[in-house]
Amino acid sequence: MTVVTDPARPVAVPEASGTAPPRRKRGTFGFNSLSPTEKVVRYLLLVFVLLITIGPFLWQLSTSLKGSGEDIYTRIPRLLPSQPTLSHYGEVADTIPVWDYMRNSLQVAVLVVGGNIIGSSLAGFALSRLEFRFRRIVLGLFLATLVLPGEVTIISQYVTVRELGLANTLFGVALPGMIGALNVLLMYNAFRSLPVEVDQAAVVDGANVWQRFIHIGLPSVRGTLSVVAIFAFIGAWDDFLWPLIVLTDPDKYTLTVGLQYLSGTFSNDPRLIAAGTMIAFIPIVIVFATLQRFFFKGVEEGAVKG
Repeated sequence: MTVVTDPARPVAVPEASGTAPPRRKRGTFGFNSLSPTEKVVRYLLLVFVLLITIGPFLWQLSTSLKGSGEDIYTRIPRLLPSQPTLSHYGEVADTIPVWDYMRNSLQVAVLVVGGNIIGSSLAGFALSRLEFRFRRIVLGLFLATLVLPGEVTIISQYVTVRELGLANTLFGVALPGMIGALNVLLMYNAFRSLPVEVDQAAVVDGANVWQRFIHIGLPSVRGTLSVVAIFAFIGAWDDFLWPLIVLTDPDKYTLTVGLQYLSGTFSNDPRLIAAGTMIAFIPIVIVFATLQRFFFKGVEEGAVKG
C-alpha cells in the first residue's frame, strides 16, 4: 500500500521483485491453441465417435440400395453399392402391409406426443409456479421414477391396461407413455427459469393461473416443448417391447412390431430388412427437420420477450 503525502512531489515506487508474467493474448483458448499432436488426437476421437453413431445408419442405407446379385458380406466393407436399386423398398410393401403398420404407429405417436405436450406442460407449470402442499414430495416422486427401468413396471402397466379394457388397442399402447417423468422435469426446469416478477406483475394485473399459463408460460418455453415433442415421438415410434405385449391382432401392429415379418423362416433377406428399417426412419427425420429450429433454441428458455 502506497501513501502519498504531497501530490506535488513525485513518489518513487519500488520496483516489484521479479518480472510480471506475460499476459495471455485474447483468443488463444480453444481448439486453435492446441498443439498439432493434440489436434490429431481430437480429430481421431471425433472420427471414432462419428463411426459408431453414423456408421450403422450408413451401412443400413447402403445395404438397402444394393442389388440382389451384389455380395454384402465382403471382406472389405463397401458403402457405395455397385448395383444400386430401389426395388427392395417396393418389395417391403409387397411382403408386409407397411402402410397400415405405419398408420398405426402414427396414431400411437400422435397420442403420446399430444399427451406429453399437454400433460407435461401442465404438470411442469404447477410444480414450478404454484404453491401447494406436498409439492416437493410430488417432485421427488417424479425424480424417483427416473431411477426405475421400464422393464420393472411393465407387468403392472399391462395389468392396469387390461383391467381398463384397453388391451389389444392402440390407445392402450399409447397410454403409459402419454406423460413421461423426464418430460415433466424438462418442463419444470423451463418454467422455473422464468422470472418470478413476471408472474407477480400478471397477478397484479388480475390474471388468473390459467391466463398466466397460456399467455406467459407457454410462449416462453416453445423450445422445450419441441424437445419434449421430439423425444416423445421417437420413443413412441421406436418402441417394440410394449406394443408386442399389448397387441395380439396383427392388423393393429405398429411398424416396429410388423417389421419382424421381414425376417422369417423362409425369408431372411438383409436387403429387405434394411429397406424396412429405412422406411421406419423417414418419419423421425421429418419430425426432427420440422422442429429443429425450435429444438436448438431450447437453451434460451426463460428469456423475457417484450
